[in-house]
Amino acid sequence: MVTGAGGMLARDVVGEMERRGHQVLALPRERLDVTDEAAVREYVEGARPAVVVQCAAYTGVDRAEEEEAAATCVNSLGTRNLAQACDRTGALLVYPSTDYVFSGESRTPYAPGDPPSPVNAYGRSKLAGERAALDTGRALVVRTSWLYGAGGANFVHTVARLAREKGALDVVADQVGRPTWAGSLALIVSELIEAGAEGIFHAT
Repeated sequence: MVTGAGGMLARDVVGEMERRGHQVLALPRERLDVTDEAAVREYVEGARPAVVVQCAAYTGVDRAEEEEAAATCVNSLGTRNLAQACDRTGALLVYPSTDYVFSGESRTPYAPGDPPSPVNAYGRSKLAGERAALDTGRALVVRTSWLYGAGGANFVHTVARLAREKGALDVVADQVGRPTWAGSLALIVSELIEAGAEGIFHAT
């Protein structure tokens, strides 16, 4: 089962899992609002999926500074609802997360066991989601960075569009990231699921 179907990562996860021969139930928000605890419980207990991939997410990093409650509602509360439902049915919960759970001050790549220290609202909301997933039953957290892909708003598409429109760009020069193609992340997530992985992984 994949929540947030229609979103950039969810579309690629659904496609990759179907290519591998898995039966996939793709649920857009109109069919399942993950912040509705009763609806989540009813849906998961009725469908009895072996795996739930939580792609429903609030992803507006800058906007989250003014809308932290909304970001936390989807990224943390919604994930907790799914985690509890998965725990009751024995399903694995897969939670795609972000490098924003870290401060970004390390001079070396972060390892999965490094202590998180988010410095913005988006990072705090995703870390709360990670904890909700990991504290309840079986969970696989896959952190990534600067996700881009077909059909979704992202940094790569924004820079390409602005370059076409303006010719010269003013952008921040104090951030280092590794843009990650959503199709590549979907492949890694699928391989981790099939390998029976649980815990925290980094994938870029």
